[in-house]
Formats: sequence, C-alpha cells, structure tokens
Amino acid sequence: MIDSLTASYRNVIETIGEDPNREGLLDTPARAAKALEFLTSGYRQDLETIVNGAVFESDNDEMVVVRDVELYSMCEHHMLPFFGRAHVAYIPNGWITGLSKIARVVDVYARRLQVQERLTIQIKDAIKETLNPLT
Repeated sequence: MIDSLTASYRNVIETIGEDPNREGLLDTPARAAKALEFLTSGYRQDLETIVNGAVFESDNDEMVVVRDVELYSMCEHHMLPFFGRAHVAYIPNGWITGLSKIARVVDVYARRLQVQERLTIQIKDAIKETLNPLT
C-alpha cells in the first residue's frame, strides 16, 4: 500500500508542476503516503479486534456516558481533514465495556473517509452490536 501511495503522491506533485526530486520534496511522497495510511487505518481494523473481548456482565441500569472523545477524520468529498468531539451514551442491558473501548470505536470509524452523519450511525451500530444496550 505504501509503495502505491508513494507513487501516487509523486505523480500529484509532478502534475501540479513541481519537481519531486527537489530537495524539499524528496521524501514528501513517502511521508504523505504514511500519513494517509494512518488517517485511513480504520479500514484495516474490525469491531471484534477493537473490543477484544472486553465486554462484561453488569447489573448497572444507569446511563453510561463517555464525553469529549476527540476525533480526527477526512471528508470523503474533498479528502480534507475534519475534527471534533464525540459524546457516546448508552443504557446497559446486562453488558458493559471499558470506557477506552468506546473511544477506540469512535477512532476506528473516524479513521475512514467519512461524513459526520454516517460516522455517528456507525458508532451507534457498533455499540448496539457489541453491547445490545436498551438505548
């Protein structure tokens, strides 16, 4: 993946009229490729791996809230970054997970080409699939 992205970024640099062999741009295609690999790493992760079995029985019936989860994503329309904070809440139905796992779920879906509306639905669906909460 990195080699293909590096070649693509080199092509972009040439297409805009720059010289990718110029000193300041020599390593830019590889750096940009690594950055894009990281920014889209959510495509290479799945829900089961994220939660990693960290689901526990609980008789808690009060709302669990995880606030101010920082998220960084890329708009699918322009491939430009956007960022924000997510607040995730659910009412347990016999099962809970660690608060850090909720933040990981947010990160995995944010690390894809996204629109904010789909991102929120994907997070909701992941929580529902993992914990089967009341709401």
